[in-house]
Amino acid sequence: MPKNLLTPQELADELGIKISTVYHWSHIGFVPTVKLGNLLRFRRSSIERWLEKKEKKENQRVVKFL
Repeated sequence: MPKNLLTPQELADELGIKISTVYHWSHIGFVPTVKLGNLLRFRRSSIERWLEKKEKKENQRVVKFL
């Protein structure tokens, strides 16, 4: 498998979450997903951008709260 594509288990391990959470997030469109037939994969670059956006939004909330 290409290094730039993560399996659901690899993503769960990297984020420190349950694999069921990865499947749920993918199902509801919360996390960027690549569907290859019946297989779910996650582009590392897309996940990194997604995390950066989440981090920025969280930081903006903290600033607004202060």
